[in-house]
Amino acid sequence: MRIGIDLGGTKTELAALDPATGAELCARVRAPTPKEYDGVIRMIGDLVAGCEAKTGRTGTVGVGIPGTVSKQTGLVKNANSTWLIGKPLDRDLAEVLGRPVRLQNDANCFAVSEAHDGAGAGAEVVFGVIIGTGTGAGIVVRGEVLGGVNGIGGEWGHNPLPWPRDDERPGPACYCGKHGCVETWVSGPALAADYRRATGEDLTTHEIAEAATPEARAALDRYADRLARGLAHVINIVDPDVIVLGGGMGNLTYLYEEVPRRWGAYVFSDSVVTALCPPTHGDSSGVRGAAWLWLA
Repeated sequence: MRIGIDLGGTKTELAALDPATGAELCARVRAPTPKEYDGVIRMIGDLVAGCEAKTGRTGTVGVGIPGTVSKQTGLVKNANSTWLIGKPLDRDLAEVLGRPVRLQNDANCFAVSEAHDGAGAGAEVVFGVIIGTGTGAGIVVRGEVLGGVNGIGGEWGHNPLPWPRDDERPGPACYCGKHGCVETWVSGPALAADYRRATGEDLTTHEIAEAATPEARAALDRYADRLARGLAHVINIVDPDVIVLGGGMGNLTYLYEEVPRRWGAYVFSDSVVTALCPPTHGDSSGVRGAAWLWLA
């Protein structure tokens, strides 16, 4: 079987898939993510052992992580779960589990899942976006992740917001040390922060989406335009067949009509046929992509 693990900053999820059909072989398991490295290793070891005991089968293990592995050092880098940074996570997990382990950026896992048997199935180029607490993306070309020579393919969230307006400069501070990154404008917390700047009121993203006030509608309008600009920039460079919008913000059905309506003003083409789709496998699509890291 194929075991996939989505290692998040708050929770970790495991799924076990049949390699032929993709059917899930047992109920998914979720556990709180420890905030220290050794605890992460123990937790993943326990989750895999429990899954294999329950199914009576062994499996390959793929893990989606909120960062990537440096091709120069073999250590984790760019992780917002900072306790993973500088650690040989794949080697330590392989030692505990007694088998090789494949690691991949969680957004890449999401894109693989949706390209394999989800909203992007059959498409030549799929751009899979996760917008939640942070903002990340993965690129899949003809079924293969485009990781890049530096291992940062798809790091869309840490580019500046395209075509910024005067009141958007220099933009909010980002944890990466720069200002105005796409993540600081289109993540879930970014929508809440934009609403707070405009009104002085603290609302959650869900409350903003549900509100019918002029202020809430204006915030969603600004958000849709920023997302349209960010994705238009991607279309101008990658020209994907399909963009799949995952994470918590992908649940805003308003975006699937409004963003494509807007992005044509920024795309360098006489028409835009790129499709913007919700994920077939929902918010947990990434755990399936982690399992599919062993498709080859």
